[in-house]
Amino acid sequence: MILATVATLAFVSLAGCQRAPQVEAHRFEGPIFGTGYHVTVYAALDETTIESLDAGIRSQLEQVDALMSTYREDSELSRLNRHPVGVPFFLSPATAEVVREALRIARLSEGAFDVTVGPAVNLWGFGPKGHPERVPSPAELAEALARVDIHALALDGNTLTKRKPVYVDLSGIAKGYGTDRVADYLDTRGIDDYLVEVGGEIRTHGTKPEEEPWRIAVERPISSERSVQRIIDLGNAAVATSGDYRNYFVSDGVRYSHTIDPRTGRPITNRVASVTVIGERCATADALATAFTVMGERAGLEMAERENIAVYFIVRVDDGFETRMSPAFAPYLEGAETVGKEEGS
Repeated sequence: MILATVATLAFVSLAGCQRAPQVEAHRFEGPIFGTGYHVTVYAALDETTIESLDAGIRSQLEQVDALMSTYREDSELSRLNRHPVGVPFFLSPATAEVVREALRIARLSEGAFDVTVGPAVNLWGFGPKGHPERVPSPAELAEALARVDIHALALDGNTLTKRKPVYVDLSGIAKGYGTDRVADYLDTRGIDDYLVEVGGEIRTHGTKPEEEPWRIAVERPISSERSVQRIIDLGNAAVATSGDYRNYFVSDGVRYSHTIDPRTGRPITNRVASVTVIGERCATADALATAFTVMGERAGLEMAERENIAVYFIVRVDDGFETRMSPAFAPYLEGAETVGKEEGS
């Protein structure tokens, strides 16, 4: 009888072990912000937890969309843009956080990043209203540029006041913020190993199985193909890339980038093809990648070295591309794979 009882207990124990979830990859994805999100989690999860995580991830992103979308008339940002000049508008803590960081990056980059640049972007046909593929007249450009002014935004705590009728567009930072929101949510759920990607902006934590690091590809800036320039070991960090090689138009033989310099109201004319920034927060990396693209590699690297920012430039030269990087970026390349030729690093 004792032997039978021991055997029965052993069978029950073994059956319980077999039912326990094993560490494996769980993937969550869907549409958001006019693009999509992809989240990979390595963990031992039961079906109830998987369903809960799926709903939680979607909820985090939908909250950001409801606050910061310029495509939704009912979003908080759309209501702000309709709000009268000079009248304080009370922002949600989340939107205030994003606007505060946008204002900080604007100051740091001396206006190269500006969330009021929308009128100039629309004028050149790169906004939601379409793509006219024509060069605007000097009068049109002057009128649009008069409505681009980051200094017209006064943020006091969570209260924002517009000093003049500017249009706020957070698309240059909101995807990164959405990525952070999902990553922070996974942290609160006790998930240690994950990769979050929203519209190309990425944040990772932990590793893949067997301590394999998260390796991220930096795309080679060629519009006619998908190829890899460099592989980086990301670790616990965020990465964002800005490039002008897929969204542009050509008029009278001149190429016009979708990246608009807020200081001139015109498409950038520097040699930068793409910029990759690594940092702790994806919202910051997202905004900085745009700022560095506008600034160009020389001014951008000067700022990156001064502020200890990890940035990697791919610049056009007569016979192809060369790369430039700040000292803070180099550690992410140690042990990572080089794909193709690295020149001018």
